[in-house]
Amino acid sequence: MSMAEDTNQKAGGSGRLAEYLTAHLREYGLLFALIAIMAFFQVVTSGTLLRPINLTNLLLQNSYIVIMALGMLIVIVAGHIDLSVGSVMGFVGALAAVMVVNWEVPIAVTMATCVVVGALIGGAQGYWVAYWKIPSFIVTLAGMLVFRGLSLWLLEGQSVGPFPREFQVIATGFVPDVLPGGEALKGVLGTRNFNVLACAIGIIAASWVVWSGLRKRAHNKAYGIEDEPRAFFVVRTAIIALALVFILYKLATFRGLPNVLLTMGVLTVVYAFITERTVLGRRIYALGGNEKAAKLSGIKTERLTFLAFVNMGILAAIAGLVFAARLNTATPKAGFALELDVIAAVFIGGASMSGGVGRIVGAVVGAFLMGVLNNGMSIMGIGIDYQQMIKGLVLLAAVIFDVYNKKKG
Repeated sequence: MSMAEDTNQKAGGSGRLAEYLTAHLREYGLLFALIAIMAFFQVVTSGTLLRPINLTNLLLQNSYIVIMALGMLIVIVAGHIDLSVGSVMGFVGALAAVMVVNWEVPIAVTMATCVVVGALIGGAQGYWVAYWKIPSFIVTLAGMLVFRGLSLWLLEGQSVGPFPREFQVIATGFVPDVLPGGEALKGVLGTRNFNVLACAIGIIAASWVVWSGLRKRAHNKAYGIEDEPRAFFVVRTAIIALALVFILYKLATFRGLPNVLLTMGVLTVVYAFITERTVLGRRIYALGGNEKAAKLSGIKTERLTFLAFVNMGILAAIAGLVFAARLNTATPKAGFALELDVIAAVFIGGASMSGGVGRIVGAVVGAFLMGVLNNGMSIMGIGIDYQQMIKGLVLLAAVIFDVYNKKKG
């Protein structure tokens, strides 16, 4: 190969990489933005951000936002919105507190009841949206006010707590280390603690990321589907795999895997599979993309919308249990304005305001991006006033970027 041909090939590869990055800027830009923000706060906080105890707190603080963002993504992809999730979360937490603390109902029965109540609330709101065609904005705004009032009524304007230890472990408990070797590795690494299970899961998760990426490339190549440039694939996969190993290693040196991390991980995998690999997922995207066309193609759009709100109610109930367990009390103002953080996470994660666009992984990354901003600014001592302004500007930038991409396309 001549020097001129080699130069042209490199130029062509660089051009293809630039073209690919431009086409997928929103998808990958968010991931790299999260990495950049974390690196920035790690430097300006003198390493505090990525300390094991702070990483654990970061996961605990954002667990209920992530859980609700999974359901909110589906609602928004379906072309609707739910403004009541914060109030529903607070109401379910209040119900759990009254049942466990005041009525002494068994914890398992309380949790099951709360999830059923969340489903009923979601179904009640979804019914008016799906079958009566009342705009979801109005229905869920009414729901926000109703369940805020019900929380005040149920708690009689007072905080209820504390919870038994068995209930608190929902949010503050850790998965026990069932693998041997922790004591030996603790001595070798010079750490106060070492959870072998957490480290092993990090390695398994990183290996799965590499294996699934290679499998997808092989599948695309077999069917002649254009894939991402090899160099970009290698760099992206390496960054994600190393980040997983690093974070799980850090957690292993503290107390291991928080229970809520396991809950978030399982829910994220399940919802990612449903939205990306099932007929139900494709129908949800079709519903949000063009409801009339979806209905004409045989999709039962009303039922799908109804189920999207039922699902949102269930996840809001789970988030309410986690939130109450973490605070160890239920307060009348629990969940106040949290719906704004959830909606912001989904839009920052790449969802479109008009529906039909968005990914589960994007919503999770968006939630953690907001969480890292909150956490980093708090460590720096930035006031809540400036924090709110910065978060608002980040959300506005994400929406502007979405509109810009649509006009450009």
